[in-house]
Amino acid sequence: MQRLLLPSLKAFTGSRTVGLLAPRAASRAQCGCSFGSRHPLKPGQYGTVTEVALQSGKGAVPLPSKAAEQAVGRWLLVCSGTVAGAVILGGVTRLTESGLSMVDWHLIKEMKPPTSQEEWEAEFQKYQQFPEFKILNHDMTLAEFKFIWYMEYSHRMWGRAVGLAYILPAAYFWRKGWLSRGMKGRVLALCGLVCFQGLLGWYMVKSGLEEKPESYDIPRVSQYRLAAHLGSALVLYCASLWTSLSLLLPQHKLPETRQLLWLRRFAGGTAGLVFLTALSGAFVAGLDAGLVYNSFPKMGDSWIPEDLLTFSPILKNVFENPTMVQFDHRLLGITSVTAITVLYFLSRRIPLPRRTKMAAVTLLALAYAQVTLGISTLLMYVPTPLAATHQSGSLALLSGALWLMNELRRVPK
Repeated sequence: MQRLLLPSLKAFTGSRTVGLLAPRAASRAQCGCSFGSRHPLKPGQYGTVTEVALQSGKGAVPLPSKAAEQAVGRWLLVCSGTVAGAVILGGVTRLTESGLSMVDWHLIKEMKPPTSQEEWEAEFQKYQQFPEFKILNHDMTLAEFKFIWYMEYSHRMWGRAVGLAYILPAAYFWRKGWLSRGMKGRVLALCGLVCFQGLLGWYMVKSGLEEKPESYDIPRVSQYRLAAHLGSALVLYCASLWTSLSLLLPQHKLPETRQLLWLRRFAGGTAGLVFLTALSGAFVAGLDAGLVYNSFPKMGDSWIPEDLLTFSPILKNVFENPTMVQFDHRLLGITSVTAITVLYFLSRRIPLPRRTKMAAVTLLALAYAQVTLGISTLLMYVPTPLAATHQSGSLALLSGALWLMNELRRVPK
């Protein structure tokens, strides 16, 4: 029987691996032992294809083990946490109007903060040459400048720490052979996005340092660049979190019914809506649109304010009119929480695993908590602690949406 099977297997696989298993098969045939029993192996005998690949060492690269996948998953989970920290710290930096305190950018040189009185005064004099000091902070003291400078400094240093958290472990895992071919491409993309994010941050800051002689408005960064900076950070966060969840959480083998297909699609659309709502918050922050109408549910005395379409062309209102920006953010927020509510009730109509049900309940609770925070922030005229919590809540809500999507993902065939 062995003489009949082995040539056929060799011809079918074209691999020498099967041939290396022949000595063990022969020894079992001679002794009449069953396949389920275990015996000590003699030199030159191998128990599995993986052992053969490791011992031969000739062009055979073992796939990453389950332990290696868990290590990579935990690393990416930590990385997504560092990105979340950067987003939250960036929001606080914006709320405290600290983002324009550092007027130049150096990758290594600026890592050392001023230490002497002379260095601090020199740094303060550089800040005094730019519009924010001249128009908004012309009576600022050195002690007040140190506070906003350290806020921006901590945000930049955190960004560098995020870069190291991605790049150094990625190089280690790559060298150890713990990354599959597909994972290598994904890790390269994540590391590239981290570097791009740093450059985009400085590009954003530059827009707030430019002199605008025709304008006496409060100097602020471009809301377009702010949205791009936040959007790239959210993409980095989502990609890292999704990959880590896919590696760490065992996948459910759910029956592919029509109801499940619609639930999966609806969950994906809801997650996209949550992402868009969070991104619209960048325009609210960039234009200080949260201070335009501080009432709810109406905007002032009407449901639709009169100055909603004052800019021309009309499309300009969507991105540059503070009233329209706040109106859009309200509308997106209400639509998001409505969609999440519908998603929750749809999930209850389908038999789902316990962990998936927990993800749906968590998402629903986060949605209503986020709406409560948003309304409270609006009614209280955007206090910094509450506004920062609301911005953090958007990340938590996005995380919940990604978790539920990951629970419902299709099992690859």
